[in-house]
Amino acid sequence: MKKLITISFIFLLGISACYAAEDRQKEEGRLNNAGVTMKEILNTPENIPKELLDQAKCVIVVPSVLKAAFVVGGSYGRGAMVCRTGKDFSGRWGSPAMYALEGASVGFQLGGEATDFVFLMMNARGVDSLLNSKVKLGADVSIAAGPVGRAAAADTDAYMRAEILSYSRSRGLFAGISLEGSTLRPDEDGNEALYGRRLSARTIIRGPSPVPPKAAHDLIGKLDAASPHLKA
Repeated sequence: MKKLITISFIFLLGISACYAAEDRQKEEGRLNNAGVTMKEILNTPENIPKELLDQAKCVIVVPSVLKAAFVVGGSYGRGAMVCRTGKDFSGRWGSPAMYALEGASVGFQLGGEATDFVFLMMNARGVDSLLNSKVKLGADVSIAAGPVGRAAAADTDAYMRAEILSYSRSRGLFAGISLEGSTLRPDEDGNEALYGRRLSARTIIRGPSPVPPKAAHDLIGKLDAASPHLKA
């Protein structure tokens, strides 16, 4: 009987390890996709204005969200948030925390193929809200469609009043988009799968931070190259 129990226990451990490895690979795949998405967006002629990226505390990238994911609330896209390190967000870009973007209503339309989303977190208050719990965009934190290319120079102060600037890319077109009514929340299961232990988004972002996984190197490296320092 003891031998049977031991064998059963070892079998269950093996199954658990397989599931854990599979979950980790999924999260690493999302990080890889986020890195590719960020690289492609920053390489387009009309991309995120550098002056706004230089003032962003954090960036959230949610790649390849399908239209069907927003037809009924509860389905969602998954991505990652990367923030600048340091008490005042003035350091290099740090380890990623996984996040989920959820649709708000049946009437929400993305129109067409898979859509990538990028969010710039423009102030510490917005970041702090997002680290604590799920937030409703436009209610718990203010959000505005972000400008692209040289458009930022026309009215930068208006954009800077928003806590989040949001962008979308679909069918090769990159533009600001309003996502009021949708929600963003920490993906705790995703963080656990990625880092192998239960970590809150706040711990990952504000420390003591874990070592960034290899899958995040492209995303972090691209942000470091595009905007190495915070500019007040």
